Amino acid sequence: MTDITLSPSALSGTVTVPPSKSDVHRAIICASLAKGKSVISPIELSKDINATIGCAKALGAEISLEGKTLTIDGSAMFSGKSARLDCCESGSTLRFFIPVAALGGVEAEFTGSGLLPQRPIGVYLDCLPENGVKCETEGGLPLKISGQLKAGEFSLPGNISSQFITGLLFALPLLPGDSRISLTSPLESSGYVDMTINTIKRFGVEIIKTPQGYEIPGGQSYSPTDYICEGDWSQAAFFMAGGALSGEVRIEGLNLSSAQGDMECIELFKRFGAVVEVGEGSVTVRKSQLYGIKIDARQIPDLVPILAVTAAFAEGETVIFGAERLKFKECDRLTAIAQGINNLGGRVEITPDGLIINGMPKLSGGRAEGFNDHRIVMSLSVAALRCQGDTVITDRESINKSYPSYFDEYSKLGGIIKE
Repeated sequence: MTDITLSPSALSGTVTVPPSKSDVHRAIICASLAKGKSVISPIELSKDINATIGCAKALGAEISLEGKTLTIDGSAMFSGKSARLDCCESGSTLRFFIPVAALGGVEAEFTGSGLLPQRPIGVYLDCLPENGVKCETEGGLPLKISGQLKAGEFSLPGNISSQFITGLLFALPLLPGDSRISLTSPLESSGYVDMTINTIKRFGVEIIKTPQGYEIPGGQSYSPTDYICEGDWSQAAFFMAGGALSGEVRIEGLNLSSAQGDMECIELFKRFGAVVEVGEGSVTVRKSQLYGIKIDARQIPDLVPILAVTAAFAEGETVIFGAERLKFKECDRLTAIAQGINNLGGRVEITPDGLIINGMPKLSGGRAEGFNDHRIVMSLSVAALRCQGDTVITDRESINKSYPSYFDEYSKLGGIIKE
């Protein structure tokens, strides 16, 4: 991993965000479960998306890429009796494919890299064995599963990760019997489950939401579909923060009726005091005096690092709470972003479930650890805009996990990168 050195600067201009990584993951899986050819576009490859493509291929899907268009034929899905699925560092890929492989009765071994082998999978270890799936693990990866997933009752918490719910929602409709998911705690990141239900519906499958969870009628099938992916609101937030802190940035390629929970960034930047103008498929954010706010992060955990950076320059105190799950992402993101901002001269305190940030007009600059986490590196690059001196951030290549062209766009908008 290499460092990147950034000088104080301002972002101004127009950027089109990449397609939503969350949307693309879901479309690939639904298309792989459909008997026939689906076309998915636009696609921008990242390490996480490559992991999902690789796992779908391992289970028998035929996938080809031409330009920014994926063609997926799921006719041969589950044609093999065993498979090895390398999820790389993608938690979504891992948690989505465990029930999918079990749906096909595949004897599957799941592996991963980085911190993925230590990330929680215990929710499945609790509910899948009760429904026909044998799980072999010493607590993380590698994980071996065997047996045929059976329809029935699935009880799981809603506050660990919505990805467990999504994984089951992909698989359960194709089983011969009806199933029910009952949540034992309030659902966090509910927007991601709504995204899943919307995508599944576009492939012809129905899920019924209930006060306690979800009813899943069995005996359904996915239909091949031409699928257009929407822009990524979590990536848009980095450029919105860049505009709010340093200049004026117009972000295009966005769906203003998206189910993505991170679309909440519009209201959050308004609450900070930024000038936010919403157009048709675009958002423009201009620099303004910012003020500290209180942020409930339970539905928007991925936004916390960039919101913390924004708060570092907002007058007064910002309190972020409900973010305990950030301790179990690609790194402990609460510690990582607090340490990064503090190393640059900021004032951030870690609490049991979040952060307290006292804003300053400028930070000093310096060296900050990227923790091999794409969201930490991109967030700190935005902090560099308002530092008095240069900022050095480690682990530049970690952005390849989700947004390989991020620093190209950053530079085009006026961000100064010292090579």
